[in-house]
Amino acid sequence: MDPYDAILLVSFGGPEAPDEVMPFLRRVTSGRGIPDERLVEVGQHYYHFGGRSPINDQNRALLAALRAELDSRGEEIPVLWGNRNSAPFITDALREAYAAGHRRVVAVTTSAYSSYSSCRQYRENLADAVAQLAEDGIEITVDKIAPYAPRPGFKQANLQRLVESIRAIDGAPDAEVALLFVTHSIPTAMDETSGPGDGDGDLYQRQHLALASALTEESNEILGRDLTGELVFCSRSGPPSQPWLEPDVNDRIKELAGEGVRTVVLAPIGFVSDHMEVVFDLDTEAAETAEGAGVRLVRVPTVGTLPTFVHDLVDAVEDRAAEARGEAVPDFPGRMPSVCAPGCCPNLRAARPALCGRD
Repeated sequence: MDPYDAILLVSFGGPEAPDEVMPFLRRVTSGRGIPDERLVEVGQHYYHFGGRSPINDQNRALLAALRAELDSRGEEIPVLWGNRNSAPFITDALREAYAAGHRRVVAVTTSAYSSYSSCRQYRENLADAVAQLAEDGIEITVDKIAPYAPRPGFKQANLQRLVESIRAIDGAPDAEVALLFVTHSIPTAMDETSGPGDGDGDLYQRQHLALASALTEESNEILGRDLTGELVFCSRSGPPSQPWLEPDVNDRIKELAGEGVRTVVLAPIGFVSDHMEVVFDLDTEAAETAEGAGVRLVRVPTVGTLPTFVHDLVDAVEDRAAEARGEAVPDFPGRMPSVCAPGCCPNLRAARPALCGRD
């Protein structure tokens, strides 16, 4: 792992009690002028589950899985944890890392794709934390692994989950089964500017489409089926006047029911764990939509702590360390640079410093 002396798992965060819901949502939406009335409405998603998001427990499980994988490789490097929007906060985690003697940290995010919200915003939060610590005389270096959605191991983990789920519907005719790959919707302007500034844009959507296509083809080959896969979106949160990526998963389920589909397989490839967007938007809302439309819903588990996924995350960290040492690393289709190019996935609201980039 040289030159790194600690790994920092960086996640979105979430409330762990009802009285944490509104403060959490205010942090998430800070600077956007969203009234509390709207936040109270969104907060119902959390109150539906007792005011506790599942994400922090899932991060604790991932930390344990990473620790076990590192131990199996004889790697003693510590694994720390910091959230963007709830305790433990990134700044506090890095402060504790410094106090423990760590000076160069590699960050692993729980977001796999390229876009402002799924990559650069994490880089901005890391920059904020490092700058805040510098004001206190604490100098610590943080690098970040590249977006890992294109990595072969991420595909293999999602394929394993998908194949297991499709096997559970043996006997259903292919013509009556729809395969929907689900991810978080984002504003179309954010998608159009995702990727390097001199690239073609739409990288967020293109990464998902590439993975969905590969998973459809390989699962069909393994199972001897002829299912058609398509990409759909969930969790839209912008004003009606702002275009977001479509189609919405609920709208598509209703359309498919009208076309004679009787089983919908939902594969949430845009998420690495069963957090709120999965358990509410899919397991609750989409499940209700499917029931109302007379459709059986089969929800594929996220990669979570699947050993294939955890093994690949540690491989990604080792690759980042090799890059930092100036060594060559394995190439694969769609591989993203660990140091982002100028203009990559820009902040469309206001320019802000971001770590791990050349701009």
